[in-house]
Amino acid sequence: MALAQDRAREEFLTAVGPDGLIDDPVELRSYECDGLTGYRVTPALVLLPRTTEQVAAAVRVCARHRIPFVARGAGTGLSGGALPVAEGVVISVQRLRAVLEVDPVHRRARVQPGVTNLDITRTVSEHGLYFAPDPSSQQVCTIGGNVAENSGGAHCLKYGFTVNHVLAAEVVLPDGTVTTLGGDSAHQGGYDLLGAFIGSEGTLGIVTEITVKLLPRPAVVRTVVADFPSVEQSCRTVSAIVARGIVPAAVEMMDTLAIEAVEVAVAAGYTRGAAAALIVELDGPEGEVATQFDQVLGLCREHGTTKLRVAETDEERTAIWKGRKAAFAAMGRISPNYFVQDGVVPRTRLAEALTRIAELADAAGLRVANVFHAGDGNLHPLVLYNESAGEHDRAEELSSAIAELCVDLGGSLSGEHGIGTDKVCSMVRQFTADDLATMALLRQAYDPQNICNPGKLLPTPRLCGEQPGPHKPHPAETAGLAERW
Repeated sequence: MALAQDRAREEFLTAVGPDGLIDDPVELRSYECDGLTGYRVTPALVLLPRTTEQVAAAVRVCARHRIPFVARGAGTGLSGGALPVAEGVVISVQRLRAVLEVDPVHRRARVQPGVTNLDITRTVSEHGLYFAPDPSSQQVCTIGGNVAENSGGAHCLKYGFTVNHVLAAEVVLPDGTVTTLGGDSAHQGGYDLLGAFIGSEGTLGIVTEITVKLLPRPAVVRTVVADFPSVEQSCRTVSAIVARGIVPAAVEMMDTLAIEAVEVAVAAGYTRGAAAALIVELDGPEGEVATQFDQVLGLCREHGTTKLRVAETDEERTAIWKGRKAAFAAMGRISPNYFVQDGVVPRTRLAEALTRIAELADAAGLRVANVFHAGDGNLHPLVLYNESAGEHDRAEELSSAIAELCVDLGGSLSGEHGIGTDKVCSMVRQFTADDLATMALLRQAYDPQNICNPGKLLPTPRLCGEQPGPHKPHPAETAGLAERW
């Protein structure tokens, strides 16, 4: 086994060069988890390619030796999707971070996967364009990770998810083949292989180049924060806005606990003690926005708002969004640890879902902060816990129960964070055996050796027979992999 391991290591060195390989045990610890820190696995090696050719060469080494590999971007994912495989390798695309081409006439850009989401907008802003998907971590998350998870963000209600803004992707398949999915237009003949790849959570290959669609900046943007004395009233307001035929660019909601954390962290100007704060943003032509914004303010008043804070300047609007987008990180101010879910429920069942979540939290003796995309029912309950106080297992059980509650209410396990390691064993709650078998057939067609991000997304008896503990390898990540080296 040692001889095989040494031979593979030398081949990796040839593929990525001496400065593209990390094997120091201390440095490897930096890659042992993504943003979901409850699961940790230290990989055998980390590879840092600089080109598509180096990525492909590294993957071919993995294929020859049947070494499992996991693609990694910025590591900001929240579902354990970039959790390494013990005795496997991590292939990081952080060094592929160039904007290769901007085409303002056709409103598209060609970028490498290590480019951050927000940097795309910064690069094309001089042309009056921007990239619409905007996850809260957009300052640091990379477009490659957005493609893997089909990320959305606050403005996905009106503008859709990553899949709606990607025209083509150059990908390295699990055997090392380089191919391009999609093309210059959004509509291609044949099977939608690009659509299947986006959101596949790194289980079908590694993206090395992405062609994205760009949008013109809207003429007018209006933003308001409406406080409500109850979460139920704010939820009814959301339904009333959509029922009126208004499609806001964004409708976000935060509860008391989330507001408290945000104000401690960034002092964004939210009302401390408010039961719920609803952020509504409209954009588009000036006349349309003016009419609809007045209607939104009227509906907020009809449903009992206690305060309306209208952003009168760009600075005020920036402060509002700074608070909302800092919400996850701000939880560290009020809790040492947390799990975050991203289940989806029908908009008309938002209030019911939040009531049930509160009941589950009370039964578990834990706190849950809620900050989420109310417009499309994409919840983001944050289960707060203290690992040093022995609360990890209870928090993990509560987190899973919340995800499965969303399915029971007619929704889904994930809206944008992905299934990853965290929710893989709950997939049977949402999908039938035939559904999962069909997904497995697609995955096997791409990756017959099961070396491309194994143990993620699709449940198996070995994978879900035992739940992982805190900071321990997931059982599927360690079982039977030593012989691959």
